[in-house]
Amino acid sequence: MNITTVGLDLAKLVFQVHGIDARGKVALRKRLKRSQVVAFFARLTPCLIGMEACGGAHFWARKLMQCGHTVKLIAPQFVKPYVKTNKNDIADAEAICEAVGRPNMRFVPIKNAEQQALLGLHRARQGFVVERTAQVNQIRGLLAELGLVMPVGIRCIERKLPEFLEDAENGLSGVSRALFARLLAHFRALDRQVEELEREINAWHREDTASRRLQAIPGIGPLTASALVASVGDARAFHNGRQFAAWLGLVPRQNSSGGKTKLLGISKRGDTYLRTLLIHGARSVLFSLKRDPDRPDGWLARVANRRNPNIAAVALANKNARTVWALLAHGRDYQAGYRSANAIAA
Repeated sequence: MNITTVGLDLAKLVFQVHGIDARGKVALRKRLKRSQVVAFFARLTPCLIGMEACGGAHFWARKLMQCGHTVKLIAPQFVKPYVKTNKNDIADAEAICEAVGRPNMRFVPIKNAEQQALLGLHRARQGFVVERTAQVNQIRGLLAELGLVMPVGIRCIERKLPEFLEDAENGLSGVSRALFARLLAHFRALDRQVEELEREINAWHREDTASRRLQAIPGIGPLTASALVASVGDARAFHNGRQFAAWLGLVPRQNSSGGKTKLLGISKRGDTYLRTLLIHGARSVLFSLKRDPDRPDGWLARVANRRNPNIAAVALANKNARTVWALLAHGRDYQAGYRSANAIAA
């Protein structure tokens, strides 16, 4: 079989393969069990393989690349328009095969095992942060029902709740005291998990040159820098900084027609976690700007003075994303006030 392009529909146990030849004629339709995938593609002549960027896609991409194939991952929303009929595994594999051959298709960078391990630390930490916040809110709500109000701030739980438990005159029953002691212990366990994962992430950050380079950008710390490096991989996969910012969902969403351009809010596409880190980092820069009014007036100060703080934060996050792409794609160090040669010439 002279197969040039293959669409592989991934699943948990059963995989569907759709292959075409150089003329675009269907040359292969096959159903494989999980244990048969590597052996089948090891015997197949090297070709282009397309897969949806879903669970396990990066693992299978690395496996098939070891067999000599060229593997490209496609975001699921770009595959859906090529599904001709009702959704099933055969139609999905055919749609993937059609989509991967399009000349203007956008592909997802393939991550290595180290990148996935680091992103696993980030995801686990974020999960513990969410659980910790939920636990704090539960403690506050239960205390409020008993007439005890907790001050604002997550660290007030650690400071004030033991005082409530030791105060014999606040009206808490023995059952309530035992319950809040249990909830406090759970909060401390979650807080300890967050701190331990942060130490592991920081240790990785200190060992990685690209991550340390990104930390020099205002509004980007070790967490954001390490997450960006692990998620992006090779920044040269993006043509320019704007495309990278669009990948993160930080550019305006368009609803234009008839030659009339209409720009809406940011698209919010791509990785929500990375976008959140960049925007929160931008908020910290704006907060420091308010605390130090004597700082020299610059681009960010002018934007903050005339626009809503949320708009200014997103604008800085967008600018930082483009700076991140420039540093990663060209291997440069951050320079405050840097201007390109084209901008100087203009």
